[in-house]
Amino acid sequence: MHQESSIKLSILIPVFNEENFLEKLLKDIKTYFDNTNTQVIFVDDGSEDNSFKIIKDFKDKKNYLFNLQIIKLEKNSGKGKALQVGLKECVGEYILLQDADLELDTKDAFEMFEMIQSNNEIKCIFGSRYLSGKLKRNNYFFNNLIGKLNSLIFNILFSQSLSDVHCGLKILHNSVLKKINLTVNDFGIEIDLASQIVRNKFFIYEFGVSYYFRTKDQGKKITWLDGIKSFYYLMKARFYDNSNLVNLSIIFSSVYMLALSFFLNLNIFFNITFFLIGCIIGINLNIIPSILILSMSTLGLYFVDNIIIKIISFLILFLIGLFLSKKLKIFFSKSKLNHLF
Repeated sequence: MHQESSIKLSILIPVFNEENFLEKLLKDIKTYFDNTNTQVIFVDDGSEDNSFKIIKDFKDKKNYLFNLQIIKLEKNSGKGKALQVGLKECVGEYILLQDADLELDTKDAFEMFEMIQSNNEIKCIFGSRYLSGKLKRNNYFFNNLIGKLNSLIFNILFSQSLSDVHCGLKILHNSVLKKINLTVNDFGIEIDLASQIVRNKFFIYEFGVSYYFRTKDQGKKITWLDGIKSFYYLMKARFYDNSNLVNLSIIFSSVYMLALSFFLNLNIFFNITFFLIGCIIGINLNIIPSILILSMSTLGLYFVDNIIIKIISFLILFLIGLFLSKKLKIFFSKSKLNHLF
């Protein structure tokens, strides 16, 4: 990504067959962002309708102040690929990611930009369709359910509290994008982006936005199948796209928690639960804290025969071990040994 101090904001908009919405979108962009400090980049992702022509005609009129660029991909490669290509041309201090389908309001995008530039501590804001008291139209229960479920799973896997991972309206400081390397080409890009932001220890703020859901007849491209595919991207982002040390910690923690559940003669439900708890421990705490938790958890198991007392002592010592391990992680957070905790 280039550097150019004169541009304050880059707006990146992927487009695929959006001829019915582009004139209104361009009008809205001109209403809220018509200044010389704004760069607007449209990436036409192999559109088969008049999308490219509409943007090109608007550009040729030159009755606007912002810097307008059009990138045309000959073959449809997916939203993620379009964003990856467009980000290479973004030069703004802030980068606004905006969909072209008008499901989200450009006025909300402007409010998010005003908010992030007024507070230097904020580096990342995600729009949320579920937080706002603003106008909302959504008739598709299953799509809505999948979106909320994906956000819940993301929160569990990454220790976050986001309400809407998949919202297409996001604004980031360019220092955030310098730290990440996007690789997903389809709608899974939202999970790829969010997971890398969290991994690089940037805090994600949320801003409630209006939402006007469109139907398949109106050009809606994402389906419930994309929602199911996103489960794969969640698992990939959490359990594959890690350092070797983190993956080792996940394996170690999940195996010893499963072994402890067998040692306590628990049923299959608790076996699975203990295994998942181990995965979460491994995700959030590295090898040394995991060893501490294992040591504390097993300490009381060999000194009592009563199964009830054994389980109670296990739970107490497990919680103590978890508490101490988190304290250790905080204590060593700024040391050279941070990667071990």
